Amino acid sequence: MDFDSYADNYSKSISKKQCLELFEDNENLFNILNCANKINKKINGNTITYVVNRNINFTNICVGDCKFCAFKVDENHNDAYFINPKEIGKKAFEAKKLGCTEVCIQGGLRNNIDVELQSNILKEVCSATKPLGGIHIHAFSPMEVKFASENSGLDIKEALMILKENGLNTMPGTAAEILDDNIRAELCPSKLSTKEWIKIVKTAHKVGIKTTSTMMYGHIEEYKHIVNHLFILKEIQEETGGITEFVPLGFMHKMAPIYYEGNARGGSSGIEDLKVYAISRMLFGYTIKNIQVSWVKLGVKLAQIGLKCGANDFGGTLMEENISKSAGASYGTYMGAEEIRNVINAIGGAPRERDTFYNILE
Repeated sequence: MDFDSYADNYSKSISKKQCLELFEDNENLFNILNCANKINKKINGNTITYVVNRNINFTNICVGDCKFCAFKVDENHNDAYFINPKEIGKKAFEAKKLGCTEVCIQGGLRNNIDVELQSNILKEVCSATKPLGGIHIHAFSPMEVKFASENSGLDIKEALMILKENGLNTMPGTAAEILDDNIRAELCPSKLSTKEWIKIVKTAHKVGIKTTSTMMYGHIEEYKHIVNHLFILKEIQEETGGITEFVPLGFMHKMAPIYYEGNARGGSSGIEDLKVYAISRMLFGYTIKNIQVSWVKLGVKLAQIGLKCGANDFGGTLMEENISKSAGASYGTYMGAEEIRNVINAIGGAPRERDTFYNILE
């Protein structure tokens, strides 16, 4: 590939074959990273965004069998917890008082979770934060929506319409892991299929609920699976335009059952992380404009490098983050806005606070 030429004409998309060749190419690593950085500069300039938000993982009780998950426990486990809607509302109120513009609400698949309970969570957050002007609610993964809709005897579109009416603004595009059913059969056997994930995300977009998109890598997948996953996201975005950002998520192996069983590798290498950011930028271009680094998983220093290899968003302040922490992430769960700005300034970026839709707030 002529990297300088591609950086100048990145609107001409690369093929799956070319994309796979880029992942397999170790001789031109720095050319790939530099090409992605040039493309990102053309799309986003020197701006690096972040969001002031709070994560609320409202229960760790889950009937799922995801083999990468160290967060879930059974109902009767000593560490089991469930935060009721009223308490979630209080947490959202605290977040709003501290300057957050968004709460991200996700939890395990507890048997009693249905659309009514999810709606009650949304209503409590809206009610609690209304005196302060309200807060953006980013909540419930495609798997959570599927689980709750089935418990309520509703189809996906009905469930999403009800959630939207009760205050759901956007959805996290998590539960994607790797969008390949052979991989999913080993990694998360009872989780929704690739086809179901795509259907739920597209349905959300069609009823006016935008989503993020994610990919978890560094476990049992090969580069060909990553490439197919990226192309699925690109095709969804070209059809619906409903994806706000792409968030690559490196596999946290330390506490993961599948790693302890000897059936998965110990996460991605730093070079693989950078390749994911760079090649995603080369593939997506303007189609998915925003690519986020996960400082919780990468650590600050590698996240900074990722921001020079195609990514343009640092993510959120989080305040609390229990899922990655349970899996062995050791880089903390909270970073204040001032510290984030310092991290961005240190690499010559222009830090800008954004909202969930990437509108600049300053």
